[in-house]
Formats: sequence, C-alpha cells, structure tokens
Amino acid sequence: MARKAQSDNMLEKMRDQHAQDKVNDRMETGSFPTVRKKPRKDLNRASNKSRLLSSILIALMCALLGFAYMSQINNTKSTYETMDESELVRLLNESNTQISNLEQRKTQLNSQLNSLKSAANEQEQARKIAKQNEETSGLISGRLPAKGQGVTIRIGRGLTTKVDASIMFNLIEELRNAGAEVIAINNVRVITSTYIQDAEEGLIVDGTTIKPTYTVKAIGNPQELSNAVDIAGGVGAQLQVKYGSNVNVQPSDSIIIDEVREATQNQYAKTVE
Repeated sequence: MARKAQSDNMLEKMRDQHAQDKVNDRMETGSFPTVRKKPRKDLNRASNKSRLLSSILIALMCALLGFAYMSQINNTKSTYETMDESELVRLLNESNTQISNLEQRKTQLNSQLNSLKSAANEQEQARKIAKQNEETSGLISGRLPAKGQGVTIRIGRGLTTKVDASIMFNLIEELRNAGAEVIAINNVRVITSTYIQDAEEGLIVDGTTIKPTYTVKAIGNPQELSNAVDIAGGVGAQLQVKYGSNVNVQPSDSIIIDEVREATQNQYAKTVE
C-alpha cells in the first residue's frame, strides 16, 4: 500500500510539472520587448537651416561693409567741411596743376607716337622703294629670273644663207623697241652689254656658242612684240626672204626666263651718295 501511495504521488508531481511546462511554453505568457525605430534626421531641414544661417551671415557682412563705406564718406565730407577757404583754394589749385601736367604729358606722348608712326612709314616706304629698285636692277642686269606675258620666237636654219649676227642683233633691237623687258636667246640671258658675233657653226652670244634652231624668248606685250617681228618688211620677213629661214612667233600669257647672269663688278663707275 505504501508503495502504491508513493507511486501515485510521483505521478501527480509529474502531471503538475507537465502542466506547468505547458503554461510556461505559451507565447501569451511572455512579452517580447518592442523595438522602436529611431527617427531619421531630416536632412532637408538641416540643409534649410544651414542656408538660413549663411544668408544671415552674408546680410550681416553686407551691412557692415555698407556701414564702413558710409562712415568713410562721412569722414571725407567732414574733412572737406572742416577746411577753410584758403585750404580749399589750395587743394583746387593743386588739382588743376595735376590736370594741366597730365594734359601736357598726354600731348607729348601723342607727339612721340606720331613721330614714331611717321618714321615707321618712311622706313617702310624706303624699304619698298629699295626692294623695287633691287628687283628692277636684278631684271635689267640679268641676275634674277623673270616671268610674264610675251612671245617665243623660233628661227630655223637658213636655207639660202646662214643666219648671221647682224640679223639676230636687228631682231633683239626690234623687240626692245617694241617694249621687251627681258630677253633670252637659247640659254643666254640678253642684257644691255650683250654682243653677238658669227661663228663657224651658229653664233656666239656673250662668249657662248649657240646653234640653230634659235629660240628667242621675250617678256612684254604679246601683241606688240608679235607685230614687231611679223610687220611687213620687218626682221621676220627678212629672215624668211633673204635667209630662207622658217620663223614662228608664238604669243603666250606665261613666258618664263630662268637664264640668269652673274653680277658684274664695275671697275670705274661708283654710285653717288
């Protein structure tokens, strides 16, 4: 009996423990802590606050600057107001003297500027004249190549008689009289001192032997140069009739004479300074 009572007692304790465990395991008996979210900082509000402070600071600085400027003006006015008549007259005279000095200096500078401009223009004009003279001298003396309108004259070998120096010299003179500015025969540049003489086979021009066919290039008015050769009874007709030579005159808008001469040194003539 004692054992049965003891066994019943243990079963009763186990039931009570089991019931207590169920109560403890229920969710309703526990309370979980509520997690509250921290409020976010209002960034726009902070930005607006910063802008407001900046605006206040800028307005304050502007007010201080305005106050300082007005104070300076008032001090200046007060300075003039405290001057007597003689001091004001002296200050006015000094100002007029400074203005007069500045005007005088301005006049001097303008005069110097005009002098420099005039000198520069004179130098530029002298440079242009010197360049033109150099080019003209270079073309006349044969030191520089030339190009321009003109004619090319080809003279064949004489079938009746040999083309001699006299008829070739007449051709050069006729071209010069017609306004030829630059002339070349074959590969020889013709200048004021050019001479032509006969040779066994051809001609000698300034010491250079040339042979037919002769090619004469002349720069000038093409129509006038052509007329000088083709005129009735002129040098062209003489070459054809007397010498039996074929003469062909070809006008052109682009004649290039690149035959040049070395500059000669005058032994006796000197420039006048």
